[in-house]
Amino acid sequence: MISIDPKEVPTPKLHGYLLGAIGPRPIAFASTVDEKGNPNLSPYSFFNVFSANPPVLIFSPARRVRNNTIKHTLENVLATNEVVINMVSYDMVQQMSLSSTEYGAGVNEFEKSGLTALPSEIVRPFRVAESPVQFECKVTKVEALGKDGGAGNLIFSEVVKLHINEAILSEEGSIDQHKIDLVARMGGNWYSRANLGMFEVPKPLSGLGIGVDRIPLHIRNSEVLSGNDLGMLGNVEQIPSAKEVSEFVEARTEIRILIGSGKREEIELKAKALLKEKEVLSAWKVLLAKV
Repeated sequence: MISIDPKEVPTPKLHGYLLGAIGPRPIAFASTVDEKGNPNLSPYSFFNVFSANPPVLIFSPARRVRNNTIKHTLENVLATNEVVINMVSYDMVQQMSLSSTEYGAGVNEFEKSGLTALPSEIVRPFRVAESPVQFECKVTKVEALGKDGGAGNLIFSEVVKLHINEAILSEEGSIDQHKIDLVARMGGNWYSRANLGMFEVPKPLSGLGIGVDRIPLHIRNSEVLSGNDLGMLGNVEQIPSAKEVSEFVEARTEIRILIGSGKREEIELKAKALLKEKEVLSAWKVLLAKV
């Protein structure tokens, strides 16, 4: 057993210990807008429910450790006092992860992640249509826990409207814990799937992923590829070139035969299988190959 004084270790190392030890942590997929109405979408795992009467959720966007700046979510909340907290199911986890990429101010993470912005009924921020449960909230208080990098900012969010997808309800009308299929954060790249156990989602690129909005329309409209598949495809820095695609196909007889068949569904199924094996660039090349 080692004993550690928090004041004697660098903040990044302490941060790693805390996140590695405290989990699984539920995810607040926070949707906000700035004063001009521009949307922002970002996940936070410093989150939980703290009261039922009144119904209060609290999440905490921490100051960035590397440069002590604050996140767009916090800026927007301070400006508007509104937020929608969307719960994250397994079917949308890759798109949620892609949205955590630090895009510049004004970039719409709904578009980048390929998620659907659904108008709220009471507050201005949009809901995530794919989320199984969405909480429209008024922010009653923001409490800063410090001024240095790594310091949290507790956002007290009172629920003024909640929306539940009927597909996750049991026959008795309660939320079925198997059907809601929630995911939670653990340390490093690890997540936990509530009804199955741990799985891994690589962090978004240190650079900017192209986003789902940059994926060609015929791929985005696929009936074979899921939202998670599109999230993985959107998390590349650039689309393979025509030369790279051609060289890839020419070097693999089975791929050349598949492309030559012209059977689009089978081509997309092959790409889906490659994505399952985390071979994202190979999947891109199969999808882009000329029939």
